Amino acid sequence: MKDQAENLRRRLEARHNQSMARAIAVLSGKGGVGKSNFSLNFSIALSQRGKKVLLFDMDIGMGNIDILIGEHSPYSIIDFFENDCSLKDIITAGPGNISIINGGTGLTNLFSLDEDKYTRFNEEFSLLLANYDYILFDMGAGITQDSMKFMLCVDELVVITTPEPTSIMDAYSAMKYINSVNKEVPLFLVCNRVFTSKDGKEVIKRLQNALVKFLGLETVALGYLPNDGIVSKSVTKQMPFILFDSEADVSKAIMDIASRYANHSFGGELTLQRSHFLRNMKRYFLGK
Repeated sequence: MKDQAENLRRRLEARHNQSMARAIAVLSGKGGVGKSNFSLNFSIALSQRGKKVLLFDMDIGMGNIDILIGEHSPYSIIDFFENDCSLKDIITAGPGNISIINGGTGLTNLFSLDEDKYTRFNEEFSLLLANYDYILFDMGAGITQDSMKFMLCVDELVVITTPEPTSIMDAYSAMKYINSVNKEVPLFLVCNRVFTSKDGKEVIKRLQNALVKFLGLETVALGYLPNDGIVSKSVTKQMPFILFDSEADVSKAIMDIASRYANHSFGGELTLQRSHFLRNMKRYFLGK
């Protein structure tokens, strides 16, 4: 009875907490563009700005975040659904003072929530929304019908591309698909592995222009990351590059991106709204 009363108190506190975490999904049109590396280092960069960050590995069956940090989490989201663990029990401490939830190999369970599972997930996730500033979902490469349902719930989407024409086209196709289902979710663009700042700006501008011309879709340029040799070295050492060499160009670039995002430095491009993650989950998973 005491535990039930405590859980109820915590849920009520979370519900009335006016400072709810923003839910952000990081995706790409295809694999191999550095999406998970961005998610990890972006999370740490936000943490270094004094934000509480939870990184949720949604890359089904790949465990990219574990590989990048050289650690294997003993728990995953599967333990929440199949072994009755609470969400807070499956959170592990990550580098740079971030928190991590491992995706596991059966994450498709999350995309087919029945009402009972949804209710339990909703109650516990509301606590996380109240205890963090940002919750980042590192999505799997590409978009499936199942993962789309989840991405429609988040507050913002960050799309990662590179200067390669195939990567740009895949990013365009991903955003076109998202826009065909939900025209309201804000889209941010990041260009990875650029050789010059001019290249990064041109790639993002070209992509933005195409989205406006053919889809009438406005997006926000969040920034670009240089093609820095430090990244491959840090991956080999299984250490986030922002911690491996904080003075590297790519580390400074990710800090600039995190600063721009945290400070809402978007000019007149975008005004962020209050988080509606749980409300959206009810809509897209239960149709209510």
